[in-house]
Amino acid sequence: MMILYHCMSARSFRPLWMLEELGLPYELKMLPFPPRVTLRSYLEVNPLGTVPTLLDGDARMTESAAICQYLASRVPGTLLDVAPHEVGYAAYLNYLHFGEATLTFPQTLILRYTHFETGDRQALHVAEDYTKWFLSRLRSLESVLARSDYLTAGRFTAADVSVGYALLLAQHLGLTDRFTPAVLAYWHRLREREGFRRAIDSQERAALAQGISTVPAPDVRASV
Repeated sequence: MMILYHCMSARSFRPLWMLEELGLPYELKMLPFPPRVTLRSYLEVNPLGTVPTLLDGDARMTESAAICQYLASRVPGTLLDVAPHEVGYAAYLNYLHFGEATLTFPQTLILRYTHFETGDRQALHVAEDYTKWFLSRLRSLESVLARSDYLTAGRFTAADVSVGYALLLAQHLGLTDRFTPAVLAYWHRLREREGFRRAIDSQERAALAQGISTVPAPDVRASV
């Protein structure tokens, strides 16, 4: 059985959502945030001290978008994957990594300079600059989502999980009222998916069972 190390609503929510969408069995190990500070023994599992970490036999992975791609490829014929011969394959890979590299990155800086830094190091103007950066890049999805319910291949795929997590993080940051109309409608569609709801429920149940706070953990690699 696969093991996923996870903090509440952190980047590791991507693989958790994928596992629920695919119906794969897994063990969920909840960690206090940030684990590299609050649980030093976790460094023996992942020397980076970040989440996610996915263990699958001899495989050990720590990049959330890569884990989404890996899990999709592990289930033959799943619609969450897009095969190289399909028309939407290039867009699938692009959006899969767009969700992390382009959308989540500026949000980590917003979190750092509004929630983690204090005193003279808190920089609200930096946070606002990166908020504008995030929203400007998010707007690039408006024309795509105005024509289609999902990002590529005419269906829900792992690329939507990757981008969807960035929208979940944006919701925690209070940015949903600044989404463009098609992006906002897309976010509502994603939140209604049974796989998304099961992932939300799964992390809450596991956190309560393992004595971890159910308050969402901001996922900022550079914050500590």
